[in-house]
Amino acid sequence: MESVEVFTTEGKGRGLKAQKEFLPGDVIFAEPAYAAVVFDSLTHVICHTCFKRQERLHRCGQCKFAYYCDRTCQRDAWLNHKNECSAIKKHGKAPTENIRLAARILWRIEREGGGLSENCLVSIDDLQNHVESFDEEEKKDLRVDVESFLEFWPAQSQQFGMQYISHIFGVINCNAFTLSDQRGLQAVGVGIFPNLCQANHDCWPNCTVIFNNGKIELRALSKISPGDELTVSYVDFLNVSEERRKQLKKQYYFDCTCEHCKKKIKDDLMLAVKEGDKKPSAETVKEVIQFSKDTLEKINKARLEGTYHEVVKLCRECLKKQEPVLGDTNIYLLRILSIASEVLSYLQMFEEAAEYAKRMVEGYMKIYHPNNAQLGMAVMRAGVTHWHAGLIEAGHSMICKAYAILLITHGPSHPITKDLEVMRVQTEMELRMFQQNEFMYYKMREAALKNQKIQVMPEPSNEAPPSLFHKKE
Repeated sequence: MESVEVFTTEGKGRGLKAQKEFLPGDVIFAEPAYAAVVFDSLTHVICHTCFKRQERLHRCGQCKFAYYCDRTCQRDAWLNHKNECSAIKKHGKAPTENIRLAARILWRIEREGGGLSENCLVSIDDLQNHVESFDEEEKKDLRVDVESFLEFWPAQSQQFGMQYISHIFGVINCNAFTLSDQRGLQAVGVGIFPNLCQANHDCWPNCTVIFNNGKIELRALSKISPGDELTVSYVDFLNVSEERRKQLKKQYYFDCTCEHCKKKIKDDLMLAVKEGDKKPSAETVKEVIQFSKDTLEKINKARLEGTYHEVVKLCRECLKKQEPVLGDTNIYLLRILSIASEVLSYLQMFEEAAEYAKRMVEGYMKIYHPNNAQLGMAVMRAGVTHWHAGLIEAGHSMICKAYAILLITHGPSHPITKDLEVMRVQTEMELRMFQQNEFMYYKMREAALKNQKIQVMPEPSNEAPPSLFHKKE
């Protein structure tokens, strides 16, 4: 942690600043969780130590609740699981993820005390809880959590006061980070990382956060000089500044004063309408935006029901209304293009999916930071879609672009970057074959597809991509 220091910023409280120069892709620091748990819905398919998804897991023979990759993961977990294990047996069942996380934090405090832990810049006691900013609904949820915690907490463990327990739940509410599976595609758990909690928000940050090999890494997105503040984005940039500020105020209790919000930078692109002689009226634009919002609600319902052909129909209808009115970077158009390309890929309608994916990526490239992780993942998906559609030139180009972004945001050792490197090499080989003899390339591709079905794309998820911070619903 010698490469960063905590400092106090006016109006924002504590923050982190660099003690040396960092270049794009540099790991500023990697931090293991102070405490972390698997989500309630995934406790039987995700290892409770390394948070990797595995087909066959070993179950704890005592509590019958915790699952592990193997004996090594089980042994590594014992220090944190020992108290939890006996408490679950005594309680009769495992409590919710929030209660389990609070319990793990307090058992660690019981072992080590509430002061600074090794390699921690701040203590759990010093983390912000924002309990005083809770609305009535949040205060009610807090009381329920505290009551449930007290029912679960063993009598023989150290007893903590109601105010301190409330502080821990407040810390979880506004400081917890989402943990993703080994490929970074699904949110699987939640943890507390005291050092990373000190990084302030900026909608156009100079750092990103990635969960990799059991630790969370803070990685540089651009050149950082000694003395520069280290910032991350708590929310997806793909929203106009007013909506981002509302989200940040509601979820994290502060008013964003970053340059992009103050100057409304890129809002014009995200709300773009068709230019030219037949520029649509304000009333027409309003109608199409409302139609888009209504369609997105119907799409969410259809996706939850698994009626993907209905999703495609809704997307096509919406695009027909949007295309004469909205600009190529309008966020409502981009959202429909994203859903359409993902669902069509799953249905193996790759040519149409590729057309929508190309337009989506072109829009994203004009809006997102060039080293944004979500941009990299979107370009990767678009590249794979083009590859499956037989559009090898565009597919290889996109996969190369995605690889360049993910080398910075995820690093070369991350599983998703390794997967992408394999795809890059494969598409490069196919591209050379295509350039030497286009006819033979398609003949060989056709023969290969007859012998081996194209791998089915993952079933579309109704969940957003894993976000940086975890918020209890």
